[in-house]
Amino acid sequence: MATRRAWRWGLGVGLPLAALALLALLFRWDWLIPIVEAQASARLGRPVTLQHLHVSLGRTITVTAEGLRVGNPPGFPDDPPFAALPRTEVQVAFRPLLSGQVVIPAVTLDNPQVEMIGRADGSTNYALKLGEPAGEGAAPGSGPQIGALRIRDGRVHAVIAGLQADFAVNLNTEEPQGQGQEPALLAEARGTYAAQPITARFRGGAVLNLRDAERPWPVELHLANGPTRLDLQGTVRDPVNLAGADLRLEVRTPDMALLSPLVGVPMTATPPFRATGRLDYAGGRFRFTEVEGKVGNSDIAGAFTVSTGDRTDFTADLRSRRVDLADLGGLIGGTPGRAGTPGQTAEQRRQLARAEASPRLIPTTPINLPRLQAADIHVRYAADSIRGRGIPFDGLEMTLDIVDGVIRLHPGKFRVGRGEISADATLTPQPDGMLKASTKIELRRVDVSRLLAAAGAGGAGSLGGVGHVETTGRSLSEMLGNGDGGLTLVSVGGNISSLLADLSGLQFGRALLSALGIPDRTPIECLIGDFGLRNGALSVKTLLLDTESHIVTGSGIAGLGQERLDLRLRTESKHFSIGSLPTTIAITGSFKDPAIAPEAGELAARAGAAVGLGVLFPPLALLPTIQLGVGENSQCERLSRSGQGKR
Repeated sequence: MATRRAWRWGLGVGLPLAALALLALLFRWDWLIPIVEAQASARLGRPVTLQHLHVSLGRTITVTAEGLRVGNPPGFPDDPPFAALPRTEVQVAFRPLLSGQVVIPAVTLDNPQVEMIGRADGSTNYALKLGEPAGEGAAPGSGPQIGALRIRDGRVHAVIAGLQADFAVNLNTEEPQGQGQEPALLAEARGTYAAQPITARFRGGAVLNLRDAERPWPVELHLANGPTRLDLQGTVRDPVNLAGADLRLEVRTPDMALLSPLVGVPMTATPPFRATGRLDYAGGRFRFTEVEGKVGNSDIAGAFTVSTGDRTDFTADLRSRRVDLADLGGLIGGTPGRAGTPGQTAEQRRQLARAEASPRLIPTTPINLPRLQAADIHVRYAADSIRGRGIPFDGLEMTLDIVDGVIRLHPGKFRVGRGEISADATLTPQPDGMLKASTKIELRRVDVSRLLAAAGAGGAGSLGGVGHVETTGRSLSEMLGNGDGGLTLVSVGGNISSLLADLSGLQFGRALLSALGIPDRTPIECLIGDFGLRNGALSVKTLLLDTESHIVTGSGIAGLGQERLDLRLRTESKHFSIGSLPTTIAITGSFKDPAIAPEAGELAARAGAAVGLGVLFPPLALLPTIQLGVGENSQCERLSRSGQGKR
């Protein structure tokens, strides 16, 4: 009986153990391949195939996959696949699994191959829904903790039509030199990007996801894309989430427009640009802060941020201690910079030479609407001082927003002495590719001395004024040539040297000043200018300068589209004398090359009839129709109400 029970117990225990042992001997991990393939395919949304799978159990579980292929999405060829990994080995720590943590001490990839394809229609084979980096807000310890990554002869080949890119990246890990060290990640890229040659060298740390703040991940990148150079060096505490970054970035390029394909944001043309600053990532945005650099002859400082969401969003908050307005010419479609600026390319020098030789002053380059609609842009900019030949401005403030292609300047302000000229503008894209523009202009106590100093004259006092323009067009020149609107200016006290005489004196010297009989400096009693704009023709409705002893009036038209001048200025003394004969000055020619001279035959005709001359006054009957309210000059108000001047 006892023997029989022992046999039964032995069979009851031994058989299951034997069965388990037999199962272990006969079990093939390849039997799990269909499950692995199904789950991986569902997670990636791609066909995933695997040839062999092996698992070695122990304190560290070693999973080896052979012949792993991740296919392309529908519409792309099956061969080559998106990714091919001939052999992958993953080590998983057993004990952390018991508490729900995934710790992967090491991953080894042998000869991994990746093919990235981006077509002209925008479709790609590399858009995998793996989630976005969380940046500074990443939860500590979230996700698997991956230790050493070893790559042997890896290669990524990218052909992306939208980026005009065809380049290859070779990936390897450098085995540690000392005990206890981990392999460093190395990458070298070569090919073309944005239709420019690209080369890059990258050296990173040994881990993919290190959350130990005491062991930051080192990063070193040197990139050349055409003439553009980027150098990045520093550390990242959590590379997968791009958190805890302490990186210094240096950028050098002959034109900021060349950075557009690198940052995904349309940028205007500029003179040579260089900057250094701190780069990090937080809240879904790359941030380039503590920036210091130069654009052409202008210094620049501040911060840039670029989003990484479905729609690119670019924000810049910038300041210059000193700016040359020529460096900002690209904002209005002009050729930026000045000849001789260090770092200019041969093409930039040719462009500046063509712009200098061109008879046109206003930019005719069409504004690129598709590029403007590619991203939302928000820029705040301030300049403490402005330099430039003939520039009357002392400072600049600008707030610019581009959202869904709609441009808003609200406002742009130029400081002129203690006053300012401000503009509030909205430019809206139209279905036919044109831009519809609406602009309001306001002058607040603009310093006359600063304006006249730019014209080579002197004076004092200030101006107030209001204006507006409604127009459509593809370029600044076309919009001005189609514009409708008006401008009213009124003086607020002061005195003036005879601008008319100074301009005439450019050709005829001080003798003409004496002949006109206007003192070098005389008080202003009233200055009113009322200008109408219709179909690009700026007409002088009323122009009156009333001084102690003289009256200057004006008439004529300036064609903004064709950039042609046909203006007349007339100076007359309030008290007739032989030494002060009235005459008319004609301002003709182009905006870029105006001609200023007395009208032909005017002086001779007036000299013959000098005894019979009286004082001719401006069309004062028009003054009551001018809407003032932009200055503080009671004399101008009295002239407007009475329609009469001094005699």
